[in-house]
Amino acid sequence: QVQLVESGGGLVQPGGSLRLSCAASITIFRFNVMGWYRQAPGKERELVARITSTGSANYADSVKGRFTISRDNAKNTIYLQMNSLKAEDTAVYYCSGTLFNADYWGQGTQVTVSS
Repeated sequence: QVQLVESGGGLVQPGGSLRLSCAASITIFRFNVMGWYRQAPGKERELVARITSTGSANYADSVKGRFTISRDNAKNTIYLQMNSLKAEDTAVYYCSGTLFNADYWGQGTQVTVSS
C-alpha cells in the first residue's frame, strides 16, 4: 500500500522559512514524478513544485527563487524548502506521487504565514 506522510507545517512570520517533508512507504525511485501542491481556502489546488525520478525539478512562477524541492532517495523522502514566505503562501500543502499513471496523495500539512 502506497502512503505519503507530510510533516513540517506550522505558523511562521512573513519572511520566514519552513521545510516540509514527505515520507513515502515505498522506494521513491518507483514514482515517475513527485511533487508538492497547495490549496488555499476558496481556491483550487495548484502545483507548487515537482521533481522527477532523475532529479529534474520545476516550479510555479509564484515560488521560483524562494522554494526548493529536493529528494533523499536513501530516506524515501522529498522536501520542500520554503524561504521568504509571504501571506499568500498560506495553504494546506499536499505531497503527491505518480506511479503507473495513478496519483497518490498525502493528508496535507497546514502552512500559515502571518504576523
